Amino acid sequence: MLLSSSFLQFTMADPPTVAAPIPSFCDSKCGERCANAGVKDRCLRYCGICCLQCKCVPSWTYGNKSECPCYRDKLNSKG
Repeated sequence: MLLSSSFLQFTMADPPTVAAPIPSFCDSKCGERCANAGVKDRCLRYCGICCLQCKCVPSWTYGNKSECPCYRDKLNSKG
């Protein structure tokens, strides 16, 4: 019985999700935001993650985070 219950849990588990590509809105907004970044690929990656979750990106290349509180309040694993 134990074997069948663990099999049932395994087969009913959600399939792994594949990350969706960054929509063109995020591409253009993050392109502007990261234009002067020292490590542009990292900036674009993290900006894209925030953009997908927050649906907004602050204007210009620095600051203006009050325009997008979700973006402003995002934290990474290190704080």
